[in-house]
Amino acid sequence: MKTSLRRWVVRTVLAAALSGVVGVLSPTGFAAPAASVGVQRIPVILDTDIGDDIDDTWALGLLLKCPELDLKLAVSDYGRPTYRTRLLAKLLVAMGRSDVPIGVGIEVAGVGGEESQGAWLGDYDLKTYPGRVHADGVQAMIDLILSSPKPVTLIAIGPLSNVAEALKREPRIAERARFIGMHGSVRIGYGGSTNVAAEWNVKCAPAACRAALSAPWEVTITPLDTCGLVQLSGSTFSKVRESNDPVAKTILANYRVWAAKRSDLAPPSVERLSSTLFDCVAIYLATGTELCGMERLPIGVTDEGFTRIEPGAKPMQVATSWKRLESFHEWMAERLTGPNAPASGH
Repeated sequence: MKTSLRRWVVRTVLAAALSGVVGVLSPTGFAAPAASVGVQRIPVILDTDIGDDIDDTWALGLLLKCPELDLKLAVSDYGRPTYRTRLLAKLLVAMGRSDVPIGVGIEVAGVGGEESQGAWLGDYDLKTYPGRVHADGVQAMIDLILSSPKPVTLIAIGPLSNVAEALKREPRIAERARFIGMHGSVRIGYGGSTNVAAEWNVKCAPAACRAALSAPWEVTITPLDTCGLVQLSGSTFSKVRESNDPVAKTILANYRVWAAKRSDLAPPSVERLSSTLFDCVAIYLATGTELCGMERLPIGVTDEGFTRIEPGAKPMQVATSWKRLESFHEWMAERLTGPNAPASGH
């Protein structure tokens, strides 16, 4: 990353944390969302395989609740572009943010399966979406990054087919952006297991992940070591479940529909706790890192989808442990039930 970009990222994150919300502290001790007057907001692109696991829907809602972050574009990834883009559109309408431009991701051969949120999506017509729809979501990503007056944060929470294609078309985007992803398994596997796993987002497209993680931008990832431990229960889940906020209500409605389809991934009682919310940690890392134990590690990607600490591989910031996991759960619940971040001036 160029020195000027690194300085801007540090300055922006500090400004977001310290201005605009100062003096409004939550019970967790962290600044609660407030009108972001004076906050230097971070322009964000979200690349998501929304519509399979439900955590992408939670992550989208959480992103819309972060006043530090300014969502400029959301793009569907990892095949089934029509289904995923329609779902993105309807979710944004329901969550009160139909101003957000969306992009249609590239097709990926062989990707199929059930439409896990299809019952909620219904026959929604993408043509009715009030915001802009980019038929070529990858090109929209490239154009936004290159034209932005500020460096863009690309948050990727799925397999990285779009990102690899964007880098192939225009390598210069890595000079104008930083990358934050939910990818990998370094020392911990699924469910806290000591058996390192080929994590789904990497395993589905290892070459694309290798291209994204080795590109010359600043990289931060949350592997299963941290994201695989996130699950709301007790008072934090109840706070979201009982909220009348449109974002929280939309998430819970989709969660129930998804759980009926995906009993293999859903917990025993969807009214008492969430499923594992992997992707939400990537959203958090775009706002700060103080709740996580961060290590700068050289990470390589194998053809089988494993992420290994490899001497000579590109060093990146890796959230390898939690300092305060319960505080993160409380932060999430407060954000999801608080006010939306202001709309962007797209």
